[in-house]
Amino acid sequence: MFLNIGKGLLIFFSSVLILGCSRNTITGRSQLSLVPESEVQAMAITQYKSFLTSNKVVPLTNKDAEMVQRVGKRIANAIQKYYTEHGQPNALKDYHWEFNLVESKEVNAWCMPGGKVVVYTGILPITQNETALAIVLGHEITHAVAGHGRERMSQQLLAQGIQLAGNVALSNNDQAVNLFNQVYAPTAQVGVLLPNSRKQEYEADHYGLIFAAMAGYDPREAIPFWKRMEALGGAKPPVFLSDHPADADRIKKLEALMPEALTYYKPANN
Repeated sequence: MFLNIGKGLLIFFSSVLILGCSRNTITGRSQLSLVPESEVQAMAITQYKSFLTSNKVVPLTNKDAEMVQRVGKRIANAIQKYYTEHGQPNALKDYHWEFNLVESKEVNAWCMPGGKVVVYTGILPITQNETALAIVLGHEITHAVAGHGRERMSQQLLAQGIQLAGNVALSNNDQAVNLFNQVYAPTAQVGVLLPNSRKQEYEADHYGLIFAAMAGYDPREAIPFWKRMEALGGAKPPVFLSDHPADADRIKKLEALMPEALTYYKPANN
């Protein structure tokens, strides 16, 4: 009997893995996808609005806020161009980009599904220039467009045996909402953030460099930026580093990716 139960569970989980996987149109990697993108984007809009109303948004009259807008739009346009050139012009049709600079000492930045982006003022002394900010936004936005958060949610849903009814909104499922908050902790003020996998981090570095380069920013700025981030480490590293480990291995990988990224680089006429 136990053997039959074991076989049943194996068949069930195998079916979930087969039916719940989709191939990312850009990276080509097969990802577990049990969470509808439309539902995740709807939750993101709600959380993003809530976050902005409860935090101090820097007005666009501020030069740094204007810079965040400018860099973000250039990265978004580059991503759309990349998708179009790879035969996926409608891949991001439901993205409605928003870029906001928020007053906070935290060294952090993030992008939610649907293109909802926040940069904290605390990271600007580390980026030091517009190009390094483009490196950060290219990396963070890649996590969103590559569906990394949705993938992490799906993995946790499977691991915890949480079932979602096909037509029930995620926002009506307390367990799903909790997982969403764990994945997108900066907006929900949750203390624990589900970490990106090494594979996801590599993809964010890889395509983030390409997107920054296509937007007219020199991808080589990634090396000194991550070295500055690495220097901030210690007993209590910034939130940005807790989810995005900056170490010698990462810098070596960035250096290895640089020749490809540079093939996309054409300095913009500012």
